[in-house]
Amino acid sequence: MSLAGRYLAGVAVVAAAAAGAVAAVPPEIRVEAGWGAGVGLLLQAPLGWWALREIGTERFFGVWGLGMLVRFTVVGIAGLVVTRALGGRAGPMLGSMVGVLIALLLVEGITALREHSRDDH
Repeated sequence: MSLAGRYLAGVAVVAAAAAGAVAAVPPEIRVEAGWGAGVGLLLQAPLGWWALREIGTERFFGVWGLGMLVRFTVVGIAGLVVTRALGGRAGPMLGSMVGVLIALLLVEGITALREHSRDDH
């Protein structure tokens, strides 16, 4: 399987798991959890793919660092703005967003490891 195929498969698994988790939470927080998971997917999927494509180039550390800065900034802004707007319901949104970001960072790392390991695939 190609790099793109492995990454896309990993993103699909995380998206399916996130959808299942959102469906399992109580209805009164489902919308907030869904928004968090959606933002996490929309943010991390392209940033992860960009970093994977740059492995082995001079730009990798800059791309990776910029991607991490974007992730931290979005979570920080969401934490400040959304907490004020949603009050006590901000936790499910932030929790699902961070959970998806972490899961997709793991997918990115595993995909990179498999692609660039010394063993034959």
